This record gives sequence, structure tokens and C-alpha cells, in this order.
Amino acid sequence: MKIRIKGNSVRFRLTQTEVKAVCDMDMVREETQFNEAHFVYAVKASNVHDHLTASFADQVITLFVPKDTLNDWYTNDQVGFYHTEILDNGQKLDLILEKDFVCLDDRAEDESDNYPNPRGNEIADS
Repeated sequence: MKIRIKGNSVRFRLTQTEVKAVCDMDMVREETQFNEAHFVYAVKASNVHDHLTASFADQVITLFVPKDTLNDWYTNDQVGFYHTEILDNGQKLDLILEKDFVCLDDRAEDESDNYPNPRGNEIADS
């Protein structure tokens, strides 16, 4: 799972295995260790929320996804889910949850569990 935070925007990208895990087991979690603390982020299915909602509690960022939207996400072509949350202070927080696709550029990271890039065929056919 990758997380990208920029200003008031948080994007989670999940591999095929992670999408299957959140669909089947209702949660996927990742942790980055530092000497002083651990940075933890998770995606969790929710029966309470009707759109993407995020929380930051106990040093964990959790993105809640309505459980019914995850029913067949692992097997369908839907790329992701998007929502802009209005915070208590009136600011907006953009929330994004997407399948992680293989990059079209050569990268040094392992992308063997990423989804095939739908634009890959367009590039190859050009």
C-alpha cells in the first residue's frame, strides 16, 4: 500500500493483494518504522460510513470505506473511490482510494502485484 499526502489531500493506492484483503477481510494496514515511532496507515471497510472518511487517532491514519462499495471491487474495473470531506473547521480534505497500476516508466520498485496499466496497450499500439 502506498500513501501520498499533499496539503489537504490523502491518496491511498492498493496492490491486487491489498484490494482483495480489504474486500475479504475488511482491512489492510501498513507500517513504517522509525527510531522514535511507527507511522501506521490503514484502509478499513465500514458499515457506518456512506462515503470515504478519514481519521487520525492514536498515531494511525485510517481511511474508512463503505463496505457495500467493496463488494466486487477486487474483480471489477472500477479504479477507485473519491470524496471531499468538509472538516469541522470548514477546510476540505480530499480522500482518494485507488488500485495501484504498473507504471509505464521503468521503476526500480517491485510492481509484480500491481494491476496491469490500462494505458499500456495504448502506448504499445502507438
